[in-house]
Amino acid sequence: MKINKIREMSSPDLEKELGELKSELFKLKFSLATNGLDNPMKIKEVKKDIAKINTVLTERKIKEVKSAE
Repeated sequence: MKINKIREMSSPDLEKELGELKSELFKLKFSLATNGLDNPMKIKEVKKDIAKINTVLTERKIKEVKSAE
């Protein structure tokens, strides 16, 4: 997922997407442990997407706090 697309999304949408990505990561890890994956690099991609979303959410929270001061 591109960072520009993530920045365009609203915070509730990002929270929802974050939950979906975390469940997908769990399923990928479970699948890797049980029978292997066709594309193990998918785990790395999902982790990066989770990190990008967390970064944008944190930036928004910091911006919100600074504007409240």
